[in-house]
Order: sequence, then structure tokens, then C-alpha cells
Amino acid sequence: MSAPAATAASAPALAPGAPAASPVTLPPDIAALRDELVALRRDLHAHPELGFREERTAAEVARRLRALGLEVKTGVAQTGVVALLHGAHPGPTVLLRADMDALPLTEENAVPYASTVPGVMHACGHDAHTAILATAAKALLARRERLHGAVKLVFQPAEESPGGALPRIQAGVLDHPPVAAAFGLHMWNDFPLGRVAVRSGPLLASTDKFEIVVHGKGGHGAAPHQAVDPVVAAAHVVLALQTLSSRLVDPLTPVVLSICSVHGGSAFNIIPDTVSLLGTIRTFDRDLARRFPEMIDRIAAGACAALGARHELNYTAFYPPTINDREMAAVVRRAAEAVVGPAGIADDLQTLGGEDMSFFLERVPGCYFFVGSANPDKGFRHPHHSSRFDIDEDALPIGLAILVGTVERYLAGR
Repeated sequence: MSAPAATAASAPALAPGAPAASPVTLPPDIAALRDELVALRRDLHAHPELGFREERTAAEVARRLRALGLEVKTGVAQTGVVALLHGAHPGPTVLLRADMDALPLTEENAVPYASTVPGVMHACGHDAHTAILATAAKALLARRERLHGAVKLVFQPAEESPGGALPRIQAGVLDHPPVAAAFGLHMWNDFPLGRVAVRSGPLLASTDKFEIVVHGKGGHGAAPHQAVDPVVAAAHVVLALQTLSSRLVDPLTPVVLSICSVHGGSAFNIIPDTVSLLGTIRTFDRDLARRFPEMIDRIAAGACAALGARHELNYTAFYPPTINDREMAAVVRRAAEAVVGPAGIADDLQTLGGEDMSFFLERVPGCYFFVGSANPDKGFRHPHHSSRFDIDEDALPIGLAILVGTVERYLAGR
């Protein structure tokens, strides 16, 4: 999941307002797969790979899927893997997706399965997602007599950056056979083990990046009247941009605009020629997200012009909002309730983090859901993108049971 990094020192016990854990009921065949799940997750965790470099991960996934007798394609959009599992009866095709990539981070956990790759770490749970999906193939094969249709297992590279979902779609992953619905899950360390977040509608935000270069005219710090100070102009731009969410957008519509990097100047007494601002803007509203470039450009232009400066805007729209289909969310909810009970479901969770699962859900109905993976009593309390992130591995069979249960319910026959 693309989101701002967090430091281990700032890790809370759990997110404010996080619900308590719930009792868990696992089908016996799913519970029997726990050791296999854990072993695969730990192997992947120890050998993390960055986006579009997941060669070892892809090879291990493909090896396991071929050993099950599945049709497997590798090298899809560089390092992606796709497998097709046929149920015993005809019917639609459902897509299950897992992301495989790690983060450019040095792990600080002293565990036997810690990263063996300097500067690379699975700090967001993608190792768990991949292990769950690979093991789901085995569980679903054992249940294929119940399946009226097919399951397309999609192992995706580069969710963190630069984005692997769209290249997969452009490579035809939603075709041959055509996909009728899509599902995926994410470990969630803001929730304790035994809780699951399932909601219809917007779940995660659009994830856009922008750079504003403010151009002035350099000079001596003691004679600012002889210069056009881009530092002051940039400061006005930073403040003016906050009016986008406070004055230009309906206050009932969540919008976050953050300037996260400011660069300019080389000495205490030299007014520079340029200052660069780097930031992100996020919303759950697809139509509003499309308007952001024009709005930012207009605000920056006005703030700069007032001080005799000018600007350049470089805008990149990474991921659209992740929006769950109402009917598909209901399917996932029923599967989750069978595992954690109705009291274990949270249906109001939203986060302004981003996910390129959104590209799949723009094209086919589906649902993306969160599986609680924190356990402060065992020390599993650090947030995603932290150098001390880790999960309670008892979350793995929970995620597996819900994913398999979702497929069974969707392919139960019409």
C-alpha cells in the first residue's frame, strides 16, 4: 500500500479507536495449512525484492503453482505471474490479486526470518499477501467440486512504486477468460488480530504527486529589493494551496494536500533563483481528483504572480481511489463473518493511503479488504512502512479462510 513512511520510534500500540479482537473460527483444512503459510511468508520476508525486480519471488510462486498442475504464465508485465484454476463446473471467472514487492528500507527486527537483502524489507505485508494467495490455490483445488467457474490468480509486481496493476491490465490480465469480479486483501496493523475491515464504496484514496518549481531572480540576502525571492513566493504557494481543501472543495469531501519537501538555496546570505516544492494530494472522489492539476496550477500561478515570480507544475496521477462494489463487499462480508463473526467486522474504515488495486476495481466489480494483523502483547504493533513492521502470523490463515470463502460464495452457482 502506497502511504507515507513511519519511524519505529513513533509507533503507537494501535491506531486510536481500533476495535478489540474477536474470536476466530477456521475451517479444519485451512487451519491445517498454517505451517505451510508461515514457512512461505517467512521465506519471502527473508528475500525481499523491489518493484519489477521480484524475480526470485515470482519464480517461487510459479514453481508452487505448477506443482499443483495449474496453467501458469510468467513474465507478465515484467515480473508478474498469472495462473488459472478451473472449477469442476462452468461459470464466471473471479480474479484474486496479491502484490509481491518490498520497500527500500533497512529492517530492524531481530527475528530469524529478517531480511537478508541490505536496504530492502517487506514492511507492508506483501510477503503475507503473496503467501496467502499461493496457498489459496492449494485450498481451492481441494474444493474445486464446489466451484462453478474459474479462479485467476494474479501475483502483481510494483504496487509500492511505480505501479504494476495498470501494466498487468494493459497486458490483458482481465481477458482470456474475461474476469467478472476481483478480490484482494491487505494485512492491517492498525487493527488487532481477529478483526476484519470490509466496506462498500471508497476505501482508499487517489494517490497523486506534484512538484512546483518556483522561479525568481537570485541576489544578495541583504538587498532583497534587487531580487525576486522564490523562497518567499514558495512560502506563499504553500499557504495558498491549503485553501484548496478549506475553501475550494465541499467541506464534507475529505481532501489532504501535503507539501513534504522544500528545496532551495545554498548559503545563508544568497537569495536563490529557484525553490522546489514536492507534495501529494489525495481524495476519495474520482471526479475531484481529475480537477486537482488545474486547481493547483491556478493557485500557484496567482501566488507567484503577486510577488513577481513564476512557476512550473509537474503533476503525476499515480492511483485512482479504491472503491468497492456494494454486492461484492457483501460477498466478502459473509465470508468474513464465518471466520470472525459479525462482531469482528468493521464497516467504516477508510484511509487516505493509496492502492493500485484501484485499477482493477475501476474495470470490474470487486472488493478489497483489510485483515487485522497487530498483536501488541507479542510486540506486533508497528505501523506499515516502519523498519520494525511485522505481523502476527495467526492473521495468515484468517486471510486465507476469508479469501477462499469469498471465492466459494461467488462461484457457488447461479
